[in-house]
Amino acid sequence: MTRPVPATTPAAPGAIRLGLRANLAQFTLLVAVNALVGGMLGQERTVLPLLADQTFHLSAYTAALTYIVAFGATKAVTNFFAGTWSDRYGRKPVLVAGWLIAQPVPLLLIWAPSWGWVVFANVLLGVNQGLTWSTTVIMKIDLAGPARRGLAMGLNEAAGYGALAATAMATGAIAAHWSLRPQPFFLGIAYAALGLGLSVLAAKETREHARAEATRRPAPANPDHHGELTTGQIARLTSLQDKSLSSASWAGMVNNLNDALAWGIFPLLYVAHGLSIAQVGLLAALYPAVWGLGQILTGWWSDRIGRKHLITAGMLLQAAAIGLVAVGATFPVWAVAQVLLGAGTAMVYPTLLAVVGDVAHPAWRARAVGVYRLWRDGGFAVGAVLAGVLADAFGLTAAIWAVAALTAAGLVVAVRMYETHTRPNAGQPGERTAGRTTLPPARSRRGAPILARPRQTPGSVRPPHGG
Repeated sequence: MTRPVPATTPAAPGAIRLGLRANLAQFTLLVAVNALVGGMLGQERTVLPLLADQTFHLSAYTAALTYIVAFGATKAVTNFFAGTWSDRYGRKPVLVAGWLIAQPVPLLLIWAPSWGWVVFANVLLGVNQGLTWSTTVIMKIDLAGPARRGLAMGLNEAAGYGALAATAMATGAIAAHWSLRPQPFFLGIAYAALGLGLSVLAAKETREHARAEATRRPAPANPDHHGELTTGQIARLTSLQDKSLSSASWAGMVNNLNDALAWGIFPLLYVAHGLSIAQVGLLAALYPAVWGLGQILTGWWSDRIGRKHLITAGMLLQAAAIGLVAVGATFPVWAVAQVLLGAGTAMVYPTLLAVVGDVAHPAWRARAVGVYRLWRDGGFAVGAVLAGVLADAFGLTAAIWAVAALTAAGLVVAVRMYETHTRPNAGQPGERTAGRTTLPPARSRRGAPILARPRQTPGSVRPPHGG
């Protein structure tokens, strides 16, 4: 039996408990903080495409989508540094810095005299989202431990995108009743202040939980996955070399490519077909609402059935839903398409994060999450440019069909991925199943870096994580 090695850190690993139940209060707080992060993004989903069209009179789709390009490019790069800084300085300082940067964003959107101000506000919003969302993901992975990682990511993403949906619907209703600004952005002012207050006063550092998990983790069977990798090695492993990490990165990029389409192009399509601002707000909210709430189920589900097949099915459903938007012309058809798109995204989004958590060593997991999110959120910029150029050249419908085809082509990436999570009939690592302690098999599946563990007899070890 392998025993934890005592650490020289302020809190000994044996004193730190991993698991949702053991860390419920702090985990719940971080769920609430991530809801505020999602709300900051939700204030733009309905209103900004309409501001571009009706207030700033941007006729070219490429110009109108520059705010998404600015947001996506900035957030993607910030994700990378958020992971590196979280390992170097701790999670909480990065979280607080992200909320400080968020404070002027709603005010810039309210007072913007030109479109350049809106683009600059989205640069700041991208930094805010990259720092805060990345750290809440990393902190929840730290707290949850390996057994409930999928559920933890489902709850995290559900909170963020559920709040995004509620805010998109609320700002649409506010804009329909009053005007496109300033009233819809008052919500953003409140979110930014509350998020900063909770992060400073109530959030606790979780880096020691990752260090504690690292001491309990046996040496990996794959020597490339040891705990002493440099940042450059981690970037190459996550981007290209490891089949599951790199597949997750590219699938994430495709996912946010179609999210950029839903954010920037769909509202313009709906308005062009005569829908009201209130109807556009409802459609803009349906997709992230189903996406957000569905992730509670799909995150838990991926802990039971594995990651790969859920990702593959979700990408197929996304492609079909985007195609339905392209052929639709009425509110009911688009509502069904938004629900299907949300369901497909719910199957993919938290599961990809869980894949990264499964494979990455705790010593460099934050940096691996940062690299993954660099690629994933780069999809916003790629999607906005692609959709804008195609819409200007061939029309809105052609742009939508092109993204549907790209999403379906992303299945090649999902097929390349190996399964990273133990099946339920093999048991969860370190969990008790039917009265016995079970461990993953010490064999590799399609090149999977399955960790080698010493053999244990039933009841010989107590699980190190509590939930």
